[in-house]
Amino acid sequence: MPTLPRPVVALAPARRATLWRRCGATALLCAGIVVVILLSTSTGPLATSLSDAAKIISGHFLPGMVWMQDGTISVSQDQAVWNFRLPRTLLAGIAGASLALAGALLQTNVRNPLAEPYILGVSAGAGVGAVLAIVSGSTAVAGLGLNAAAFVGAAGATVLVYLLARQGGVIAPSRLILAGVALGSLLAAITNFLTITTEAQNVYSVLFFLLGSVSAASYPQLILPGIALAGVGLYAMLRSRALNAMLAGDETAIALGVNVTSMRRTLLLATALLTATTVAVCGGIGFVGLVVPHAVRMIVGSDHRRMLPLVILGGALFLMITDLLARTVAQPAEIPLGILTAAVGAPFFLWLMRSSGARAAGVDR
Repeated sequence: MPTLPRPVVALAPARRATLWRRCGATALLCAGIVVVILLSTSTGPLATSLSDAAKIISGHFLPGMVWMQDGTISVSQDQAVWNFRLPRTLLAGIAGASLALAGALLQTNVRNPLAEPYILGVSAGAGVGAVLAIVSGSTAVAGLGLNAAAFVGAAGATVLVYLLARQGGVIAPSRLILAGVALGSLLAAITNFLTITTEAQNVYSVLFFLLGSVSAASYPQLILPGIALAGVGLYAMLRSRALNAMLAGDETAIALGVNVTSMRRTLLLATALLTATTVAVCGGIGFVGLVVPHAVRMIVGSDHRRMLPLVILGGALFLMITDLLARTVAQPAEIPLGILTAAVGAPFFLWLMRSSGARAAGVDR
């Protein structure tokens, strides 16, 4: 008997449209990241064309390129692009991706569309550690440097929030938010007290850290945030079905076989790890984890299998563009990243709440 051909099942129009939007958004974000990297590495006091910037970057990845040896590229251009501009652009991308992913995971964890990474008090804890390192010359935090002190402060804040939110072995979303807000306010008050009581020459360093910057980026600083982003991103993708179940509520998730208590604890640690490693090297940068996940949900919906890759790419592109603007808008001065992300993020979020896509983004829950 001849084998009958398999019936061809056509995709539903809505699903097909979502697939096209997802593929289109992915392609646009990837292309945008490449373009911004070239723009950022070619922009600065030392003039460098887009083609020269591309040649320098490719020449370091592909040794032996002719243009790296025939004098076409000067030593100054090579150093400016490879040693100064590219590390800060990559760090901005990693930081933006980490904060956006942390925001998406936290909003799922506490089932609150207004949640964002700094609501847990992690940023405030990093601020206390960094300010202590600045005002005391690293003597008040066991001799740690600025970045290490900020990470220790963020980790300590995470432990405190976990202990405060835990009751009867269970972490309630409402208690997690309340504990984070309360602890964050207390730590912010400590930071402000240290700032106003320190010497005048320390105030600028404190404010610049608290408002966020990647101006001092170096390749070693990419390692820890990059590892954290890769690890948490892989975990989130592998557990995307469980994350989808948690959106429907604890009872539904439990009925579907999800250990909600364990999942919520792991998501808290993952969010804190992303935020702590980012804040430790970049300072305080707000609104990325609030705006980017909602914007992505408007495009592809709330399914984490489709949403998370775009959240990572969108967060990276958003902060890379912000960093490019931060060092070009008011040249020769540089604007802290936190100021620009708030200036762009707050109006966008208000528009998002008023738009017809607010329900798809989860803002009007």
